[in-house]
Amino acid sequence: MAGKDNVERRCALTNEVKPAVDLVRFVVGPDGVLVPDTDAKAEGRGVWISIGESFVAEAVKKKAFARSLKENVTVPDDLPGLTRRRLEQRFVASLQMARKAGQLLTGALKVKTALETGEALALITATDAAGDGRKKLLATHTAVTKTAEELGFDTPEIPHLELLDSAQLSLALGTENVIHAAPTQGAAGEAAVKRGERLARYIAN
Repeated sequence: MAGKDNVERRCALTNEVKPAVDLVRFVVGPDGVLVPDTDAKAEGRGVWISIGESFVAEAVKKKAFARSLKENVTVPDDLPGLTRRRLEQRFVASLQMARKAGQLLTGALKVKTALETGEALALITATDAAGDGRKKLLATHTAVTKTAEELGFDTPEIPHLELLDSAQLSLALGTENVIHAAPTQGAAGEAAVKRGERLARYIAN
């Protein structure tokens, strides 16, 4: 979705006009089956739905896709879940790209240092992380944010993303026991944060 922050589209469910980054696009594949086009790059006429698992589920229930396309389409039984998996895949791919570009750190100590120095763009924690480790890094995350505010620095908020478990993170990054990670400055690191935030919004809504 990079470069599309100013593009607006209409949600077929709510009829609201929103920035494209606040919606998910769906297209009909060659076999007549509706599929999520999470990067909004596929050819053909698309249907836009507000980003959120509940919105997609409601759109399926109310037949918003067929109504918008003005034709009968085959809608997968678990379109909300399929969309989430596609967003997860894009997030994983972006983490891999950031790692290859040298813009992703792993390990509690490296991540803690990156937070303290301002190098970290986000804090990524495995969903199955142990309580103690999670609390320590969250404390650092909170302290860094508070200090920046007290000093009057106009710095962007550092998001905390808990989206994948340790096994998923380890598989994605090709290393064992990944619990904590931090994308760092650079195009690949920024892309990973954007895709992580997009997945987080989808899950939350």
